[in-house]
Amino acid sequence: MRPPSRLFGRTAELEILGRLIANARRGRSAVLVVRGEPGIGKTELLRQLIAEASGFGVTRVAGVESEMELPYAGLHQLCAPMLGRLGSLAEPQRRGLSVAFGLASGDSPDRFLVALAALSLLAEAAQERPMLCVVDDAQWLDQASAEVLGFVGRRLLAEPVALV
Repeated sequence: MRPPSRLFGRTAELEILGRLIANARRGRSAVLVVRGEPGIGKTELLRQLIAEASGFGVTRVAGVESEMELPYAGLHQLCAPMLGRLGSLAEPQRRGLSVAFGLASGDSPDRFLVALAALSLLAEAAQERPMLCVVDDAQWLDQASAEVLGFVGRRLLAEPVALV
């Protein structure tokens, strides 16, 4: 029996999030945007989602207003737990992401390569176990990270990855 939710009046939203997790467990990617006014409980919904994601690799990013001018700051938060897998990426992708994150020197990386690298990194991590990627306060993400996450969300196919 499932314990009662701490969120009163959010049954419909919790059911949608539950289906998202169930689909990812079955190897079907899912992307969901949770929108609403400040203070209505979006962060609590995300916390509940994470609590329901047993057996998942969970990676998170919280947009921070003071980091909005730092390209890839948000993406770095999301990818940091997976950086040990950089060696599995194709060399151009590995190089682009390494330069973007300050792990290697070089000219400003091609955003397409960085986006492909992020997608590949998630797909690689999802081979081990389903992945849940949670983005909170997306309005405060830097532009480069927001663009990459949009790219990734549009290209997830049959990987067991949920992006919320």
